[in-house]
Amino acid sequence: MHALLITNVLAKVGEIALAVGILLAMVTVHEFGHYVVGKLLGFKINEFAVGFGPAIFKKRSKKTGELFAVRVIPLGGYCAFDGEDYDEDDIRKDAEPEEPFSKMNADVKAEENAEIEEKDGGRYALNEKTRLDTSNEKDEYPEPQGVRFNEQAPWKRILVLIAGATMNYLLALLVIICMFAIMGRPLYRVVDKAELETGQATIVTEDTDVLQVGDVILKIEGRNLYLVTDYMDAIEGKKAGDTVRVRVIRNGEEKDVSMTLDVDADFVNMADTGKLLHAMKVDGLYVQMHRQGFFQTIGNSIGYSVKIGGAVLRSLGELLTGKMGMESVGGPITTITMTAEMVSAGLMSFLNITAFIGVNLAVFNLLPVPALDGSKVIFCLIEWVRGKPINRKVETIIHFVGIVVLFGFAILIDLLQLF
Repeated sequence: MHALLITNVLAKVGEIALAVGILLAMVTVHEFGHYVVGKLLGFKINEFAVGFGPAIFKKRSKKTGELFAVRVIPLGGYCAFDGEDYDEDDIRKDAEPEEPFSKMNADVKAEENAEIEEKDGGRYALNEKTRLDTSNEKDEYPEPQGVRFNEQAPWKRILVLIAGATMNYLLALLVIICMFAIMGRPLYRVVDKAELETGQATIVTEDTDVLQVGDVILKIEGRNLYLVTDYMDAIEGKKAGDTVRVRVIRNGEEKDVSMTLDVDADFVNMADTGKLLHAMKVDGLYVQMHRQGFFQTIGNSIGYSVKIGGAVLRSLGELLTGKMGMESVGGPITTITMTAEMVSAGLMSFLNITAFIGVNLAVFNLLPVPALDGSKVIFCLIEWVRGKPINRKVETIIHFVGIVVLFGFAILIDLLQLF
């Protein structure tokens, strides 16, 4: 009994650890996108970090002087560009050019120091040793090279900012291609109550011209189907009794059949799957993988990734308009929990949730919300058009408020899920 309990606990811990690993990998890929494009465009980068908080491992490059660190909180990361954030000292330096007498005073001070060193041999020797040690240290860890972030042209900053989301999307697309190539494209098969209760599939024996149990649905009204929302969109607005065209795979062959709607297809939101099943007059839909050729696999992989992105934007829109309740979304804890459940369901679920997280991060980070990359792109575009930036201090305050609100919102929706 105790051994079984320990085994279950360890299995759950492993699933959660793998879920955290997926999130961390996606965040790392995101920041790596910023890093690579930043290096190519000559940005000065001080640090590349995986995670937040105190460092548990860090190493400074002897070649570039950049710091690479792994930090204790594995729910984020960052690529620290020099001069990206508002720096009051730097602004003051830019606003107040050095006066001629300041340089003269500095020269006088240097001469005074030299005189003191000449009078005190021991002190001079100590200062000389210090200079030698500092020189060696600089040789070992040079100052990172490049131009500060806000001193770069706006178009370069925009490329760096969108690089993170681009990397997330490309990785997600690669995962989808692998999933479709190895296991096939996920489609939905019509099932009955008997299969829902026993798990035993019903064998199709009757070759009719109407949708029946066992059919694998390919298209509705000529529209390709990737997600459940595509089924809703295909019949949205149709009334009870209307007939729609459905292309299915039946007994290994493609066939065109008809489906008569049982109720009006007026869905409350994208989560109204019960109404969808009622309208289609089916007991349930099960995922079934369907293998396709190379070009179909690539094409459907791109289509699937685009549909995921659309679903992310749609869910946000329905959340803002009140069509979808707060309980339908989740913060970091909810995401990790759901990811852990998907991971335990098998390889297909693991790849699928990885792709969903990747596209989700790509879309979310490009939203014009303060603190996110999309908002920073907007500020760069404004600077590009105006020929001068918005006050850096104001921009920093806006992003700071944005990140506080985002963290607060994430905590709030997780609490709503718990209570």
